[in-house]
Amino acid sequence: MSSKIYFKQGKSVNIRRRLINMASRFHHRVAPAHAKQFAKKLLLTPVRSSRSVVEPDGLERQVVMTKEGKIMTYRLGSGPTWVLGHGWSGASSQFYPLMEHIAAAGYTALAFDNPAHGESEGRFGHIPAFVAALDGVLEQQSSIAGVVAHSMGGAMVLESRHQCLEGKPVLLVAPVLDYVDNLLTTVERSGFSMKLFQEVIDEIATNYQYELESINPQQRLASANTRTVIVHDKADKFASFAASQQAGELSHVTLIATEGLGHGRILKSEQLRQGFDLLAQA
Repeated sequence: MSSKIYFKQGKSVNIRRRLINMASRFHHRVAPAHAKQFAKKLLLTPVRSSRSVVEPDGLERQVVMTKEGKIMTYRLGSGPTWVLGHGWSGASSQFYPLMEHIAAAGYTALAFDNPAHGESEGRFGHIPAFVAALDGVLEQQSSIAGVVAHSMGGAMVLESRHQCLEGKPVLLVAPVLDYVDNLLTTVERSGFSMKLFQEVIDEIATNYQYELESINPQQRLASANTRTVIVHDKADKFASFAASQQAGELSHVTLIATEGLGHGRILKSEQLRQGFDLLAQA
């Protein structure tokens, strides 16, 4: 979902929310087809990162063809492969510090830019497209050692049914485990027409044969019964720490709680490296 619909709380926000609601409902009523195209652009267009990031020495780029088009991958190191998937409006470059740690531990770190992100093809992003891209990358691997995912990427990994993931350890970083509730609440709080939003969701469901109601990362995590470490900041503003805390009560899940790192800085943290070490050394 586009960051354009996230707003701070306050009186001015309430006014803006009402204006957005009236405008989107009117647009939908007088020009339904155009309104849906506008909604797709607003709700499904991530922000492509334009930050210049120094690449690790030895990083190898390779384009992989998937059902979602050309997906850019980034490989570092040698040995068994750990696959890394980023979240909404993210990019593989966020994983560079962790990729260097993984490579130094004797593994290959393989990250990829999701559809409509980074250097990958695509106009729109959503969970069905994320899962299709992940599965396309996994198809190129004979086997993997484990998987790392940040934010919405956590829902992507938990939703995938690819055989490469069976029984493999999972490192989740600030995961959005309550994905559907998070999505619906965010759109509703923005003031955007829920009827118009539902039309966009219905179109995705038809095109991908993937119903929104079927997406349940919490349930997938509970039933997976594979070794999982969650690293999550207590004050995360974008992904529910409470959901991770609840998941941490599962016998196969270990929760590493952090403070003061938020949703993004946690990707460079020592706690994240410790989380990887717990899984890699088990």
